[in-house]
Amino acid sequence: MTEQTVDTVTEPTYPPRWLLLLGGAIGLVASIVLTIDKARLSDDPTKTFSCDINAFVSCAGVMASDQASAFGFPNSYIGIAGFAGVTLIGLALLLGVRVPSFVKAGLWLGTLFGIGLVTWLQFQSIYEIGKLCPYCMVVWAVMIPLFVLVTAWILREFHPTSSLTRFFTDWTVLIIGLWYVAVAAAIWFEFGSRLWA
Repeated sequence: MTEQTVDTVTEPTYPPRWLLLLGGAIGLVASIVLTIDKARLSDDPTKTFSCDINAFVSCAGVMASDQASAFGFPNSYIGIAGFAGVTLIGLALLLGVRVPSFVKAGLWLGTLFGIGLVTWLQFQSIYEIGKLCPYCMVVWAVMIPLFVLVTAWILREFHPTSSLTRFFTDWTVLIIGLWYVAVAAAIWFEFGSRLWA
């Protein structure tokens, strides 16, 4: 009985390889598009993009805001660097490379910083700027499962028998699902049917 309990907690220590590779690649592409569009917007402030759907769904509207350059340069630069790293780690894991502990720790710290920045940007976009950027929302959608699954993996690696590890391992899908619902609810209650107006 004891052996089964330990095995249940420690068995799924495999990293989320495919999520790191695919999620990192999707986030990287979205960040590159945002960087290019930000440069084009700097050249022509009246520029509109295919993702400028209406007054509330507008890439240009969000990219023109101060929050889009929170550290004095476009936030998408951080996305390019971060998602490129995530993609490379995912590829390395798929190829069977043993990742050192400091890389795993760095990956988790990176996803922690990423989800913190994304959460702040979600709040700013929904409640302060009053506009939604579709490419930014792709980054939001990628960061949530990346953070949750990387956290679950790191906990299994470093604290396999803790209650926190069991919680993240047993409830991974529910945590991600509820997180998506919370963001979608915030958007709906703030914008409602105006999103399609």
